[in-house]
Amino acid sequence: MRILALDVGDKTIGVAASDLLLLTAQGIEVIRRTSLERDLSRLNEIITEYEVGTILIGLPKNMNGSIGPRGELMQTFANLVAETFPTMKVVLWDERLSTVGAQKALIAADVSRAKRKKVIDKMAAVFILQGYLDSLSC
Repeated sequence: MRILALDVGDKTIGVAASDLLLLTAQGIEVIRRTSLERDLSRLNEIITEYEVGTILIGLPKNMNGSIGPRGELMQTFANLVAETFPTMKVVLWDERLSTVGAQKALIAADVSRAKRKKVIDKMAAVFILQGYLDSLSC
C-alpha cells in the first residue's frame, strides 16, 4: 500500500504519493479547493486509484517546535480525514521548511516563476513525503 502526502493550504492541497516500495515520492496533483466535500471526494478518488494505506498530512510547526493556529487547523483537518476514511492510517508530519526546500529545488531547476506557482504545493507534498519515507529507512 502506498503513502499519500498532503500539503494543505487555504486555496490548494498539494498531493504526492510514494512508490510501492516506499522509497520515493512523486507529485500527483494540486487540488484547487472549492469546498470541503469536493476536497474529500477528490481525495477518495486518489486513494482508490493509488491504493493508499496511509495518509500523511503536513503539520506546520513554528521554528521552536510549537504548534500555532495553522498547525491546529491541520490537526482538525487530520481528524476529519481520519473520520472520513476510517480504514486509513492518518499521520501528521512536521513540514517545517518543506515549501522553502521545494522553492529552492524549482529555482535550481530553472523553473519559471509562473510555473513554480502552479506546482509549488505539489512539490512541497513531495518534500514532506520524502522526508517521511527517509525516516522509515533509518
